[in-house]
Amino acid sequence: MAGNNDGGPAGFTGFPFVSHLRIFEPLEAFSDEDQLAFTAQRHRNRSDIDAAEAADSLQRIGRVVADPYPHTSSQNVRVLHYPSAQGVTSSFYCPSQLMVRCTLAAETLIENMKGPLSSVLLPEAAREAHQNRLDPDELADSIDKIHTRAATWGVPFSWFALIHEDDHSEVVETDGRVQTVRIAAPLTQAVERAAEASRNLATAAPDLDLLADLSELSTWMENFHENAIIELDYGAVADVVFPDESPFDVRQGIEALAEGDMTGAAAAYRRLASRWIPVRQLGRAS
Repeated sequence: MAGNNDGGPAGFTGFPFVSHLRIFEPLEAFSDEDQLAFTAQRHRNRSDIDAAEAADSLQRIGRVVADPYPHTSSQNVRVLHYPSAQGVTSSFYCPSQLMVRCTLAAETLIENMKGPLSSVLLPEAAREAHQNRLDPDELADSIDKIHTRAATWGVPFSWFALIHEDDHSEVVETDGRVQTVRIAAPLTQAVERAAEASRNLATAAPDLDLLADLSELSTWMENFHENAIIELDYGAVADVVFPDESPFDVRQGIEALAEGDMTGAAAAYRRLASRWIPVRQLGRAS
């Protein structure tokens, strides 16, 4: 497992914990315009981008007039330098798509938070101004191909089914503190792993939410270039759970269910629960 010291500012916790599942595509998967913009950012530090986006998010939330939307369409891109089996390292790109992701997040918030509170957090004037800043064609194209998924207060178990503990990994540390852990694998492998896990669950436990989550992830992954790379970025929660055996535990739990080994499945779940329930409880702590 590789070490790395390109962490963000000392003391930055990224609290609340936010983890990301990202798909990085080769340069040829993007338009000529995007290729020029992305190559210009090829040498930007990943942690610098994380810190800048976190600071920008806090600035938007702290505006005097409630308006959490970004006001500029300028786009960051994260670059993953991934080594092939032949030892050749290639660059892959994941655009932030912040404008579109904020739009989708706001719509989800409005749907789930009925009543006056949603209007306080997302005033109608701010929503209309944001819509006017969006390019309808670009919005439609981006919604069909969102490169980044985010989760707060823990990593969804379905994400762990896409990666293995021996996949290419990077530990980002600063002053002895784990800033994040990133685990990456070829998208084709992730698709195969999701399909195998889904087959096992469909036979042994068809009512589990995990099966529905894997089905959604499989549909999502179909939208991307066949040579893409998928990456699980733990974020600051890595400092709490690392070293983490969740990919192994999820795989073992699913395989135990498929084999009718309820004892083994229960043991795997207990290991996952003991690791992640305390993290998720932090989201409800006062």
